[in-house]
Amino acid sequence: MTRTDSSPAGTPLAQPTARTLPAPAAQPGAPTLIGSVQRAMRLLETAARHTGGAPAKQLAREAGLALPTAYHLLRTLVHEGYLRREQGVFVLGSAAERLSSGAAEQNRRARIGKTLDDCCELLGVPLYFAVYRQGEIEVVSVAERPGHRAVEEWADFRATAHAHAIGQCLLSQLDPEARRDHLDRYPVQALTPYTVRDERTLLARLERVPRMQPVTERQEYAVGTVCAAIPITAGATAAAVALSLPAHQARRLAAVSFRLQTEIGRVVGSLSFSISI
Repeated sequence: MTRTDSSPAGTPLAQPTARTLPAPAAQPGAPTLIGSVQRAMRLLETAARHTGGAPAKQLAREAGLALPTAYHLLRTLVHEGYLRREQGVFVLGSAAERLSSGAAEQNRRARIGKTLDDCCELLGVPLYFAVYRQGEIEVVSVAERPGHRAVEEWADFRATAHAHAIGQCLLSQLDPEARRDHLDRYPVQALTPYTVRDERTLLARLERVPRMQPVTERQEYAVGTVCAAIPITAGATAAAVALSLPAHQARRLAAVSFRLQTEIGRVVGSLSFSISI
């Protein structure tokens, strides 16, 4: 059978061009992974295992990388501060050290949160952990349960240390100069009809606080709430664990404070409650 076509006579038929097949579609739900990032992290982890440092060839071999690839990644990691080169070996740099310290702090905070949760479950009251750091009060962690809700921070905790048990407990642990500096920045002011009225009265009260004993306040920060705070020894850092109760349960305050102090003393002594943050 004779084939006919529309090409001009003598003109060869065009050959089909090669086509690039599309890459296989990613599986639904599969994460997108960046290979270069994976290799860089593997190299960084390998370097971290050598406290005295290691040369490029050793790091490449242990990380399972080709030497040219390892060199490129090492230069990048050095440039970004995650590694530094000293006398022919690579050691962790300042950026990696910041990552390490940040992870350690997060782990400490998680341990504190877990301990507060356990104590909250045991005692049936909301609990708070706070520290005095760089001239400010910081509430690090709060634990509460349905039916045992934490006090709403209706007035800034940092500016109202004179009124709540946490603040009074932390201020009582400061030296007189640091205490006065804080009150100069955050003057005493009445928050409720029960709040201490002037700095002189507050300072006299703080001077009378027995060492390492709970500090209590009754409706000075929030009407309808009573609180107690227990000081914690944390080296040079002032720290406290506190609890709150509805005012109609004020008669329970001393007993629950004693139980909390006993429980916190146990976990601090076993080093399972890290407060070096």
